[in-house]
Amino acid sequence: MKEEVEKGMRNLQDKICEGLEKLDGEGTFQEDLWDRSGGGGGRTRILEGRIIEKGGVNFSAVHGDLSPKISNALNISSKKFYATGVSIVLHPRNPWIPIIHMNVRYFKTDSGHQWFGGGIDVTPHYVIKDDAVFFHKYLKSVCDKFDLEYYPDFKKWADRYFYLKHRQETRGIGGIFFDRLSENEKYTMKQRWGFVQSVGNSFLPIYRNLVQKNYSKPFSEEDKDWQYHRRGRYVEFNLVWDKGTKFGLDTDGRTESILMSLPAQARWSYMHDYSDNENAVFTQEILKSSNIDWIVDN
Repeated sequence: MKEEVEKGMRNLQDKICEGLEKLDGEGTFQEDLWDRSGGGGGRTRILEGRIIEKGGVNFSAVHGDLSPKISNALNISSKKFYATGVSIVLHPRNPWIPIIHMNVRYFKTDSGHQWFGGGIDVTPHYVIKDDAVFFHKYLKSVCDKFDLEYYPDFKKWADRYFYLKHRQETRGIGGIFFDRLSENEKYTMKQRWGFVQSVGNSFLPIYRNLVQKNYSKPFSEEDKDWQYHRRGRYVEFNLVWDKGTKFGLDTDGRTESILMSLPAQARWSYMHDYSDNENAVFTQEILKSSNIDWIVDN
């Protein structure tokens, strides 16, 4: 399983990078190969292009000693671990194209624990209902091929997880999030891996649709200003609440690769007033809401 999953993650990174270069039409990925002092390493790829201002597609396969801090956090008694996965964050130039994030991962310990985790979510600068409905319908179709309970369960999980408690608002329009998918009476690890692969393969068609629909829309300086402020919220979540960031830093991961999710530019203004921006007001109303059913309610 370990060798098959690692190979699959490498192939997924290659496939997505090739697709994003074609979609952008101008930028090409810069690749950095890196080694982790504690064991393993990875390939970090960064793109700065015509449509994507800053995008990162990261593959890693790391192993080594599991610290007591991580063992306690995971509630397992193990001394060694292995983890591999692909993590993606794309920050577009046009404010009408959303930020998109995906992560798929596999974790294994010397005591026999193993599971899959991951998810995909979208953070619009401006919420567009049609795009939100498309995104959630697509994810539901992926989940339904494996289990009709996956989408509603994983959608609720994403709504809880991608939430800025200190702002009392969601990071975006959610998506799906799952963790500790292991073998049980219902599913084998092969079946779990099949689902994770399908989630990974959904990334390109989803993002292609969102880009092609919005990349040519005109935008103003006011729109760019709002985009920078929404990016600021993204930074806050990743540095304050994101468990993946904390896990990477706590396991002595490569800092540049862990923080590749941060945008090239963001902004924080004291008591920022956006009341004259109708689209921003609508977006904030959505982000302050909770448990929106984008498929049924729209």
